[in-house]
Amino acid sequence: MKKILLLGDEAIAQGFIDAGGSAINSYPGTPSTQITEYVINSKQAKELGIRANWCANEKTALEASLGVAYAGKRAMTCMKHVGLNVCGDPFMNAAIIGTKGVLIVVADDPSMFSSQDEQDSRFYGHWAMIPMLEPSNQQEAYDMVHYGFELSEQLGTPVLYRIPTRLAHSRAGVELKPVRKQNELTEPADAKSFVLLPANAKRLYRQLIDKQPTFTKMSEESGYNKFIDGTDKSIGIITTGIAYNYLMENFPDGKCPYPVVKITQYPLPFNMINRLYDECDEILVLEDGQPFVEEHIKGFLGKGKKVRGRLDETIRRDGELNAEKVAKALGMKSETTLTVPEVVTNRPPALCQGCPHVDSYNALNEVMAKHKSGKVFGDIGCYTLGFNMGAINTTVCMGASITMAKGASEVGIFPSVAVIGDGTFGHSGLTGLMDCVNEKANVVVMILDNDITAMTGGQPSSAHNKIRRICEGLGVEPEHIRDIVPLPKNHDENVRIIEEEVNYNGVSVIIPHRTCIVELKKHLKK
Repeated sequence: MKKILLLGDEAIAQGFIDAGGSAINSYPGTPSTQITEYVINSKQAKELGIRANWCANEKTALEASLGVAYAGKRAMTCMKHVGLNVCGDPFMNAAIIGTKGVLIVVADDPSMFSSQDEQDSRFYGHWAMIPMLEPSNQQEAYDMVHYGFELSEQLGTPVLYRIPTRLAHSRAGVELKPVRKQNELTEPADAKSFVLLPANAKRLYRQLIDKQPTFTKMSEESGYNKFIDGTDKSIGIITTGIAYNYLMENFPDGKCPYPVVKITQYPLPFNMINRLYDECDEILVLEDGQPFVEEHIKGFLGKGKKVRGRLDETIRRDGELNAEKVAKALGMKSETTLTVPEVVTNRPPALCQGCPHVDSYNALNEVMAKHKSGKVFGDIGCYTLGFNMGAINTTVCMGASITMAKGASEVGIFPSVAVIGDGTFGHSGLTGLMDCVNEKANVVVMILDNDITAMTGGQPSSAHNKIRRICEGLGVEPEHIRDIVPLPKNHDENVRIIEEEVNYNGVSVIIPHRTCIVELKKHLKK
């Protein structure tokens, strides 16, 4: 069989292509972005007629995949962990309607390398009562896509597929399988299953509950969860996903002396865990993320033996797991510790040289310096780095800038300014602007338009070339939708326009438009 070198993200993408996937619908979010990009750029995917789309947000992406599932085809939706919050509504209901042939890939970000929090997507999957997969290496990442689709179609449920940053962005050789033919168009076997009227929803929810023992049985018997015996019973180790690799890095000969339960499929394999508990003096739980397994087994076992992990901070509750932390938890000296050379210095993220956002913030800062009581509410994107310029006061979540500015203005903050990018505006800013118009809020909304979704690598912006028309359609007065070009030579004019709109008692939108400097360089090279 053919073997190629792939990132974890790329292994999932190639798995999707080879497993007979028909459509992938996603919203870019690090560390998941490369999955969909790989499919978009794949010649093989194009030849097979696979649809690959960047959607307005994670909710619309998952709903599109549910439409693919309704037609009997295989679909995948990819996002980062906080994106799962955005599509919580269709995610929870997808579990009830008996969705077949859908993988929901969520890339978690322990240590918050590019995120606002460390939330663990396994809690969502448990809440929805659906099977979950968590590969430990790139080969499993590829194989589990094939298996996940089969599992979804067999059990009549979507499957949550979780990967952490380290697996998403590291490479290994992956052996490929033969390409599977795409499913034919079909209609749902249960014609009422996609209609969640209360009478149907109650019946379907009961069916989901009744499936739980089958889900657990599949988890015990699939072969992806393993009980690995050991000679030293003083500690029994439970690992999840990539944590198994971190454990084994401390045993270069491949011989861990302790019994291990390797978990890469959920629900939890309770029989294996019970056996481990009965055979060992205490339990150590290794998981990259929050203490999901640890919390569950403490309640499940509750028989008196010590269970150590993140809850008791044997391993720090925050941050990414690694081999060194595992060694410390086992009372060993890590053989993987690396010393950073003195010549290497921290390089904090910064806006690129020539970034249009710099000129936008320079103009805004000059205006806000005259209004000491004013606040600027920021959002998620490259322009969040305006904090380093003293330009923004808040960043909470996608789209929050506009609605926070509205709330602050209503209780007396003046001026109340929101700064949001064109990509984020298309993702989740429209409804907030509609609230501002409906409530006649006294806010200035600056939509920094650099033509692309820059923060995640230059994906298309869903609001591209239509921001003004969207704002007019939402009810913003046309004369208070102002276009400016963020360049040093236009600084004085831009300051004047921002000042005018700050002094207007109502909703103003200012659109600084200049192409991202990185994207511009790409075009110049072509």
